[in-house]
Amino acid sequence: MPTKLEKFAEFESFDNCVTLFWENLSKGFALKGKWHKEHFKNQKPIVLELGCGKGEYTIGLAEKHPEKNFIGVDIKGNRIWTGAKQAIDNNLNNVAFIRTKIDFIDYCFEANEVDEIWITFPDPQPQSPRAKQRLTHTLFLDRYKKFLKQDSIVHLKTDSTGLYEFTLEVIKENNLPLIWHTNDLYKNCPADRQELINIKTHYETLFTAKGEDIKYICFKLG
Repeated sequence: MPTKLEKFAEFESFDNCVTLFWENLSKGFALKGKWHKEHFKNQKPIVLELGCGKGEYTIGLAEKHPEKNFIGVDIKGNRIWTGAKQAIDNNLNNVAFIRTKIDFIDYCFEANEVDEIWITFPDPQPQSPRAKQRLTHTLFLDRYKKFLKQDSIVHLKTDSTGLYEFTLEVIKENNLPLIWHTNDLYKNCPADRQELINIKTHYETLFTAKGEDIKYICFKLG
């Protein structure tokens, strides 16, 4: 298994990965508005996974949905390396990864460039002073709106009751269309939506093994 430093070095060489810090983004990102034409070379819908970690969910979705393009976003390059290498080894040409802070996500895409967002087991930021760092806070939703198409769908999966309830309140405060939600996905998952529990992140596997309930919210934004 490569060391952390070796993963960083190899990650930078992968064609399906890009590292973006403020120094790059503030000068203008070359792929912004050109992901379809320049990177994927098709017009398939683009789906983001924010806080993708090792990319298990991005890879799982990409394998099941070749009709879509998937981009995993995380700040930890050594984690993303796992998913990026798997995508290369399995010839998944509909997968890409961005190493950046999600605070900068609206600098990575042009208006109407993204069709859907998955937020999978993010840090719930349980302390009240850090509420603005929650990925479903209105401040982040406003960032997402800048590049989402109208009525795009946002999914949240979490083990945190606090984040689940907070997100429902944010949806209500912003008058956003709530499609479906449950505080126990594995108990209440509809028969026609089994994909929601068949694809798991690393943390989801750990949480379910401990018997913890997984919460899910699906709403429209854009």
